[in-house]
Amino acid sequence: MDPKDWIGRTETVSDIVTATPYAALSATLDRSAERPSVGTPLPALWHWLYFLPLHRQSEIGPDGHARRGGFLPPVPLPRRMWAGSQFEFHRPLRVGDTLTRVSTIQDVTEKSGRTGPLVFVKVRHEISRAGEAGVALTEFHDIVYREAPTPEDVPPEPRPAPTGAAWERRWVPDDVLLFRYSALTFNGHRIHYDRRYVTEVEGYPGLIVHGPLIATLLLDLLRHQHPEAEVARYSFRAVRPIFDINPFSVCGEPQSDGKTIHLWAKDHEGWLAMDATAVIK
Repeated sequence: MDPKDWIGRTETVSDIVTATPYAALSATLDRSAERPSVGTPLPALWHWLYFLPLHRQSEIGPDGHARRGGFLPPVPLPRRMWAGSQFEFHRPLRVGDTLTRVSTIQDVTEKSGRTGPLVFVKVRHEISRAGEAGVALTEFHDIVYREAPTPEDVPPEPRPAPTGAAWERRWVPDDVLLFRYSALTFNGHRIHYDRRYVTEVEGYPGLIVHGPLIATLLLDLLRHQHPEAEVARYSFRAVRPIFDINPFSVCGEPQSDGKTIHLWAKDHEGWLAMDATAVIK
């Protein structure tokens, strides 16, 4: 079946913004674990705590993801990765809100890369609040599928991260941090918590720090520096994986317009791992 046949397919899910996931992520990010009151705004990206993928256990594949098919196209390539996302925050989401998310397969593109065939899937999510006209949050999610690596593959040249950041915070990832984030987002992908699987089957040197977690830590850095700032737009692109065997840093540099912030993550050797831009209101 041609994956392009999935273009235009939609899925609608509803959820309620409850307090406990908010408090649990706060604790995971080393913030206060108090449960927020109804009406508290969700920090940007924390909507990922809701609309969780509730696949039955019998539907899970050997990598911990749901088996191919269903809403996402049945791409036969074995590796699936979160390549990046783009967001527009039109109005706040708040604790106590009843939300509806309409997801649409926006595009499916097949390419040939350095290591073989690639398939890019772009999904558009539109989140609205009950009783309110219009969309509160628009998100585009870029997924890339690729072949499993071979011993002959040459890794891409790493890119040095920018230097002289105005803000920087060092994180020391470990099994517990990655497990807690996987649990909070109901993410069964074994590369984030199963060390034997990720090293012996996937061939990586350690557990992989979730791309969405790194993207969240970048905005958490902005939130530490400007607690009252509202994010209007945000985009990020994964450049290089970060593993739990070494520390990494999230960095930021406000731009001259006073609204745009360049954010990035770098590994322990100073290589760029994620590149992002936030625009505040």
